[in-house]
Amino acid sequence: MKALTILGSTGSIGRNALAVADHLPSLFRVAALAAGSNIGLLVEQAVKHRPALVSTGDEAGAREFLRLYRGPGLRVVWGPKGAEEAAVLEEADIVVSAISGLGGLRATLAAAGAGKRLALANKESMVVAGRLLREEAKRSGADIVPVDSEHSGVFQCLAGVRREEVRKIILTASGGPFFKTPAEELEGKSVEEALAHPRWAMGPKVTIDSATMMNKGLELIEAHWLFDAGPDELDVLVHPQSIVHSLVEMRDGSVLAQLSPTDMRFPIQYALTHPRREPPPLPSLNLAAVRSLEFFPPDPEKFPLIDQARRAIEEPSSFSIALNAGNEEAVAAFLDGRIRFTDIPRVVMGVLDSHRGREADDLEDILRLDSDARRAAAKFIP
Repeated sequence: MKALTILGSTGSIGRNALAVADHLPSLFRVAALAAGSNIGLLVEQAVKHRPALVSTGDEAGAREFLRLYRGPGLRVVWGPKGAEEAAVLEEADIVVSAISGLGGLRATLAAAGAGKRLALANKESMVVAGRLLREEAKRSGADIVPVDSEHSGVFQCLAGVRREEVRKIILTASGGPFFKTPAEELEGKSVEEALAHPRWAMGPKVTIDSATMMNKGLELIEAHWLFDAGPDELDVLVHPQSIVHSLVEMRDGSVLAQLSPTDMRFPIQYALTHPRREPPPLPSLNLAAVRSLEFFPPDPEKFPLIDQARRAIEEPSSFSIALNAGNEEAVAAFLDGRIRFTDIPRVVMGVLDSHRGREADDLEDILRLDSDARRAAAKFIP
């Protein structure tokens, strides 16, 4: 039986990871949970799964947790240090990294440094610190297995394949809520409309990234680090049905594809059980019911952030840090009603155009570059 630490347990990925653990109770138990401010749900999870350690976003959350909790004895910690403590907990075999945004970076690096299997859902960590994560994993022997459905699909397609046989890695995108919306109508789109994703139930930041297709840009950078792929070896196709999660074109022209139902429990389960495959958490894919699979190239005029991500891959590593920071600030401003939907790419491109690139040295350097980029983004946000 493997022991799990789930970083971001109250978010969408965290909840689904716990559902997978419930589905395979003979294989997994929960050793630690880390969450932010959703203390009520964290209490419910702790009562049900009986972890040895729980981490909250801050000390006030820890006090609230202790006030509400009526389960077996456990240890409660808080803040970034608490999440790191959960990530390196000795008894944990697998760490699910699902804290949203750059807030998950320290704990993710800590898990890699501790030699854990890292089920990676926090794409921002790989975007801003891909080299550091790979170096830590190589040093410690940590196993990084992607959780994002697209990267999980690539990971599965590449099993047993020699890297030199691969010509191109293609990530698919749902297209988000505005794939069919004319470009001239995007400016007036509301937060509520941008959050109405046609396929996936995700947190607000990730859902807005899907609407701008920045999520695909970040995933291209992640794929660059995960699979040693250059920008000319990476591509994106819009696939509204979200059944084919990724494709790998081989040197001989053959194309491998990974398909599964539109539910994150499938890639999460594979990340936890790899290299074994266990009975699915839901009914298997019925292609006869799907009937048609469509693919389209993304419109670079409507979704310019994909090309900005390609630009970041080709530049020194600080460009990826600036890209991510500028996007996080722009998305937060849009969700707060301070900017329009079409201002998100304007802010990001403004940050990149004003950025002087260099290689990031270490974690503290990454955090300094991130802070600098956020200050630069503020100049483009009213």
